[in-house]
Amino acid sequence: MALFRDRVEAGKKLGQALAYCKGEGVVVLGIPRGGVVVANEVARALGAPLDVVVTRKIEAPGEPEYALGAVTQEGEVLMDRRAAESLGATSSYLDEQIRLKREEVRDRMQRLRGDAPYPALDGKTVVIVDDGIATGSSVSAAVMSVKKRKPKEVVVAVPVAPEDAVQSLSEDGTKVVCLSTPGPFLAIGEFYADFGQVEDLEVKRILGESAARRR
Repeated sequence: MALFRDRVEAGKKLGQALAYCKGEGVVVLGIPRGGVVVANEVARALGAPLDVVVTRKIEAPGEPEYALGAVTQEGEVLMDRRAAESLGATSSYLDEQIRLKREEVRDRMQRLRGDAPYPALDGKTVVIVDDGIATGSSVSAAVMSVKKRKPKEVVVAVPVAPEDAVQSLSEDGTKVVCLSTPGPFLAIGEFYADFGQVEDLEVKRILGESAARRR
């Protein structure tokens, strides 16, 4: 059951729901890659600067869609090792995944942003946007990363997510704006008519156009 035509439509609807955030002191951060397309529309609606927050999920062995945890932009790990190992992930597997994901985070930050200085988030309202939440690992890692930069408030904004993921984030003290919490929830893509792959070049183009609008 498609709820949104594509990520652009979802972003426009999310921007309307976040209208109360509009004003000075707001920064919008998209989670690459698909989340940046949604975030671009939110930033446009709020008149806010757009950037990225990069995380990488740690996949379960043989189950690439199932996240055991995630690595933050700073290289920190959000994961319950004991629970992960109970699902078949050995200690050596996890150590190797963490090493690889840290490298991927560094590489993606360089590809998408180059050497541009990261925006100051202290005292700001930071809106973290993705195209949806599945397990919540990537978003939780993004929240952890952003909170270390001392924002005034963190808002997670997504078009669609399972109810339990929204509840889990809310219980951690994070404000969540979610347009729909349908069930059963199998995959984010099932709620989009068009959920095509977004490439790094598209993310760079969006970031460049957003910066030009601000200038």
